[in-house]
Amino acid sequence: MNDGKATRQRLLDAATEEFATHGIAGARVDRISASAKANKAQLYAYFGDKERLFDTVFRQQADELVTIVPFTADDLPGYAVGLYDACLTRPNLVRLATWARLERIPAGVLVTSMPEQTAEKLDAIARAQLSGDVTPALEPADVLAMVSMLALTWSPASLFVTATAADPDADHDRRRTALAETVRRAFC
Repeated sequence: MNDGKATRQRLLDAATEEFATHGIAGARVDRISASAKANKAQLYAYFGDKERLFDTVFRQQADELVTIVPFTADDLPGYAVGLYDACLTRPNLVRLATWARLERIPAGVLVTSMPEQTAEKLDAIARAQLSGDVTPALEPADVLAMVSMLALTWSPASLFVTATAADPDADHDRRRTALAETVRRAFC
């Protein structure tokens, strides 16, 4: 990786931690630059301003989640469990989404950077509904939203318990089983 790409990635990594911890308003460009061992001029040259830096960080985190968890409409329980596991190793995405909701977008669509992937998922759900693998009683968008939110039951945005990778395996196994069974009963 050349120096410019390495610096840009260090800035993104530092910004991810800063925004996840402090939100958009609380994040400080000085702390991001210092943590990345870069100067503020480089940050502004790459990203323009703090708002666009947040957008880039959030989009990168969301894109990683979309690509790391394969989606198949004929295995919604497996997809939900995959999201649960991804959030254990990538809790910053949920924190970033929470900050975005609190500080920017109180209603409506939050993630719009990958509309093609969302459309593909909705089409797959509609086909699974036609084949009888997914209940046809619900709109595909509602199925996707509810399955995704069930997977986030133990995420950093939870009102009850936030799961971490350090939790006992038995707790993760119990949650995965409960999640898969709930999704199966609700949608399949």
